Amino acid sequence: MEISLTGLRVLITAGAGGIGRAMTDVFHQAGARVHICDVSQLALDETTKAFSEVTATRADVSSLDDVDRLFADVRSQLGGLDCLINNAGIAGPTGKVEEIDVTEWERCIAVDLNGMFYCTRLAIPMIKQAGGGSVVNLSSTAGRLAFPYRTPYAAAKWGVVGFSKSLSMELGEDKIRVNAIQPGVVEGERQDEVIANKAKAVGISFEEQRKISLERVSMKQMVSPYDIANMAMYLASPVGATITGQALSVCAGVEMLG
Repeated sequence: MEISLTGLRVLITAGAGGIGRAMTDVFHQAGARVHICDVSQLALDETTKAFSEVTATRADVSSLDDVDRLFADVRSQLGGLDCLINNAGIAGPTGKVEEIDVTEWERCIAVDLNGMFYCTRLAIPMIKQAGGGSVVNLSSTAGRLAFPYRTPYAAAKWGVVGFSKSLSMELGEDKIRVNAIQPGVVEGERQDEVIANKAKAVGISFEEQRKISLERVSMKQMVSPYDIANMAMYLASPVGATITGQALSVCAGVEMLG
């Protein structure tokens, strides 16, 4: 099935790397008008060079000032908004709960949950003005399963699900759909870092930890950033017009995290 998003005005947070970069590619190729933000100016420059029609703002979603500036740019560049993709997030610290530094906990919640709220509260009036649309929030399989040694991240990602489901009921009459995507073990540098940190925390090798991670996946494989991007495109498109309030796993069958 070929999905067209021609003219759809979309903001993708952290859209210059990893899953976000794949989303930028997929939405751009489908004809959407895309604005992205990222904390890395270098990554933004590389992405806008690759996709010349994509516009961008350097912004940290955990900063209210940055988010205000981001949405001023969205209004200027897109003239409105039909879809928000809250993709920005960080892995947070790895360790036993009594060993986690308070500032690392706060930083993880600030980016992964507070930043989502900061962006959504400014996006919703714009989407209402457009007559409806969609919000896609990035949760994780850590938002449906226990994730020992990763409690800040899990807490934030469970919070994303509650945030999404509550908003779907609140905004349904406004014709705004709200869903969460729960990626599993996604290939890329960030996942390699997560595996390395977990291996260090439990005292085993990187390869041993990688094997353990995939043993707990039904299909015994990682998923691609493009698998996540394609699900986001489906949810934002007319094909997903009646899907809301869902937490949808794209994970190759993750059965347990650890």
